[in-house]
Amino acid sequence: MVKPVKRAGKVSGGPRKREATKSAPNSMSSKGKAADASSQRVEVVSMRNAQPADDRLLELSLRPTRLAEYIGQSHVKENLRIFMKAALNRREALDHVLLTGPPGLGKTTLANIIAKEMNAYLHSTAGPAIEIAGDLVAQMTNLEAGDVLFIDEVHRLNPAIEEKLYPAMEDYEFDLMMGQGAAARSYKYKLEKFTLVGATTRPGLLTAPLRGRFGIVFHLDFYPAQDLEIICKRSAEILGVEIDDKGAREIAERSRGTPRIVNRLLRRVRDYATVEYDGRITWEVAKNSLDRMNVDTYGLDEMDQKLLRTIIENFKGGPVGLGTISASIHEERDSIEEIIEPYLIQIGLLVRTPRGRKVTPKAIKHFKDKLSDPGPAPGNLELFDSQ
Repeated sequence: MVKPVKRAGKVSGGPRKREATKSAPNSMSSKGKAADASSQRVEVVSMRNAQPADDRLLELSLRPTRLAEYIGQSHVKENLRIFMKAALNRREALDHVLLTGPPGLGKTTLANIIAKEMNAYLHSTAGPAIEIAGDLVAQMTNLEAGDVLFIDEVHRLNPAIEEKLYPAMEDYEFDLMMGQGAAARSYKYKLEKFTLVGATTRPGLLTAPLRGRFGIVFHLDFYPAQDLEIICKRSAEILGVEIDDKGAREIAERSRGTPRIVNRLLRRVRDYATVEYDGRITWEVAKNSLDRMNVDTYGLDEMDQKLLRTIIENFKGGPVGLGTISASIHEERDSIEEIIEPYLIQIGLLVRTPRGRKVTPKAIKHFKDKLSDPGPAPGNLELFDSQ
């Protein structure tokens, strides 16, 4: 549940906000204008990066809204259930939560679930969207007791903005600068106790002071095929699509261990089933549809296959540097590191060494019938020795 504007009526913290306004009316007026402008900028950025309305609404409809509906990540679910129940019993806000893991594993979904289970309002933004202090002021001053502030890609926060978060997270205070030059004054603005939920795909880029202020830290792993099969069946039921067990399993096994990809492939297979078949998704329908989309049995898409084949065919299996791979396949280094590589390493097709990336014998075997130059044999110990 997202609260776009401040709720009407008397709320705790209201008098403090009015007093701060009275203490420096001219400065606060300009600060208010900056906050309004920054709020508009955040909205414009989010709209520019938004998906088409139909796809966005469909994706939201497939997301679970309660912890009991959330499938997989059992260790995260159980611990989070205990922490939330304890906070509710004490009538306190949940401690700040950091969620890490590759894209598409449910970090945003968990943030929404936390707000729902804690009976709180959710305020959402992203690290790159908070460009100046006014952007953060616009978010912080709108928080009420127990509210949840979700910051996606929190590792991309501007360092100056990040330092503003430290007292807000630890002491629930925010330093506001009023005026300019010699007339500038700093005012401590008391915040209601809130919960900050940060999500990041690159936890290594978080600074130690920021990471240390999160009281609850969870890492989300890739999902096993069994959990993805359950997710696929649940999504098919919501979409009104008839699917059998083998069809759901085929989609799940080609989904790279990622729920977001399960739902995307399910929608595309549904299109094939509707246009060229009788509307039901069976194993044959799923297999033929995914083959035509160039998604292989490991769930490798076109870019995954291009990366592995380039290393095998052009560089004899590696090792080869990330910059060389990026130039060879015309893909950004960050995309390779954050999106492509984690899954390939997870399933044992690629390894990182001090000298660069290397394919494994498993990758050679998987591609041996498709390659123009199959490269070294899988048993070549000179190529695949440990560094």
